[in-house]
Amino acid sequence: MPLEKIVLEQDRALGLWLINEDENALVPHLSEEKIPESFTNPNKRLEWLSARLLVKVLLESWGLPYHGIAKDDHGKPSVAVHGYHLSLSHSYPYVAALIDKHQPVGIDLEQPKAKLLRVGPRVLHPDELSDAGSDLVKHCIYWCSKEALIKFYGKKDLTLAENLIISPFLKEDAGEITGKIIVTSDVTVVPLYYSVHPNFVMVFNKRIAT
Repeated sequence: MPLEKIVLEQDRALGLWLINEDENALVPHLSEEKIPESFTNPNKRLEWLSARLLVKVLLESWGLPYHGIAKDDHGKPSVAVHGYHLSLSHSYPYVAALIDKHQPVGIDLEQPKAKLLRVGPRVLHPDELSDAGSDLVKHCIYWCSKEALIKFYGKKDLTLAENLIISPFLKEDAGEITGKIIVTSDVTVVPLYYSVHPNFVMVFNKRIAT
């Protein structure tokens, strides 16, 4: 499982892996965990294993042991025992993980596919849809941004087109955009960073200066 990228800071760690092993090569590294029986698809099983192994690698880069992944009542993950904020994403064969010791995190990666153009009218605000036009990569950036915001928020009672708003932007290979989580009268502004790679798009929230 080659490491594509790892970014370590004092309070945040980001990792990206490319899966190229089979299940038997990964299982020995996570002997303390078992794949849920409901996971029968081979690729989904590899994603499950790889995501946990990536979290383990990131923690060990900080000199910390891995004790698994915990989830709250809403299904939002965190780093077990340490209590760090955690977000995971996978689009086979890629897996991404983002850990922050103090602040909520949300990360998403997706491979640009035609289906994003088809679902655009359902998940994008009219202003976002107009800005994206027929640009598949831009649709993918919008999609990933909203998914990252959902993970940052940590609950699933949001409507993509109404509660999650992304400000229009000029597409580049990488850049910063602004996301908003709107729940009734409360508006949370979340700065996001996106990067366009040859085979996928990745978006995650930036740290907020304290």
